[in-house]
Formats: sequence, structure tokens, C-alpha cells
Amino acid sequence: MFNHTRRPATAVRIPITRLGGLGLLLVMAGCEGTNDVSGPADVAGPAPGASMAQSAGAPHSVQATGGGTTTFGQDLDGNGAINLSHFGFAAVIASDGSAHGHFMCLMAGNAEILGLKLMAVQGPVTFGSADGTAFGGTATVKVFHAFGNGRESMFANVPYSVVVAPGGAGVGTLKMTVYGVFDGVAGDDVIGNGNYDLAKETLRSGRITVH
Repeated sequence: MFNHTRRPATAVRIPITRLGGLGLLLVMAGCEGTNDVSGPADVAGPAPGASMAQSAGAPHSVQATGGGTTTFGQDLDGNGAINLSHFGFAAVIASDGSAHGHFMCLMAGNAEILGLKLMAVQGPVTFGSADGTAFGGTATVKVFHAFGNGRESMFANVPYSVVVAPGGAGVGTLKMTVYGVFDGVAGDDVIGNGNYDLAKETLRSGRITVH
């Protein structure tokens, strides 16, 4: 299993505006910089003329891809509506746990959450499990309206991880955790650990594939 602590974050508590009647407290990850997030370089293929034995010894990789819409199956923020999200990802994961790819989860439009007009988590995939069902990296998190009407806030280098189950609508699932942020906010499955462990999501449309 991969270790999300490869990029530790320092937690700093910041109070925010009351959203939709909920008193929320965001725990924002402290970052050393805002532009130092990057995935690992692609692993070069065998050089021309390499022997079959060398090729056979190359690390095995697995591909995980997915995209569509999901449902949390519950009203996480108490506004009377079932919460939804949009997502997309593509990752190539080597047997040594290194990976490259990209992940995005968006809650906006018909998939609002916590009274925010926008909440987006996106970033490179830099590590994962050998079976391709878990991966992560560091993401940029964008929120709109969290610190006042019409204000957008962006936080860089926030560690995240995702666990998926392959399948289409009603079968495939996705569970995302962002580390060092949103602890205790509505929808958090594990309160008090400093992280935001979002509830499991089930696909409404699209598909997740691991091969």
C-alpha cells in the first residue's frame, strides 16, 4: 500500500464564514511553495537492441482510468439534496509504486457541496498500489465562497489519495481523502485526524477501469 505521507503537510486552523447554517472550520495545509508540484519523469523504455531478457525484467505497470458523475447517496451538508460530484482520472502505476497521470474531482453546478459554488481537487498522480485500485499525489484545491461571497481561494500542494472499485453506474466507486484540510467538515467520515475523509461515492454515469 502506498504511503500518503511522502509529502507531509503542516496543519494550520483558519476559521471561515458560516456556510448554509453550518459553523465550519477549515484546516488548511501549510505549504513551502505554490509551484513545486510535479509528477515523476516518465520511465524510459528499453534501449534499441535490448535483449528479450532485459525486456522481460522491466517493471510491470497497471493502468487506471475513469470519468463520469457520482453520488454520495446522502445529504452531507443538510441542505435537503443528495450530494453529487464529477470526476476524471488516468494513471499508469508501476509495480514499485511510482506513477504518473492526473486526477480531478469537481463539485459545482448541479453538484454543489457545503454551500460552496465550487470545490475542485486536481493534481498529478505520483504514486499508487500495485493493483491500481489506490493512488494519490499532491493537488491544488479551489473553493469559491468559503471566505466570503464571491471570493475564490486556492491552496497548493495538498496531499490526497483515492481508492476506487472498477465498474459502471451503480457498481464503480470512488473514495477520496485530502490530508491536512477540512477535518470535521460535513461529509468527513473520520473526525479528529486532521484530514477530510470524504464518504464513498458511487457512479451515476461513466466507468472506472483498471487493467
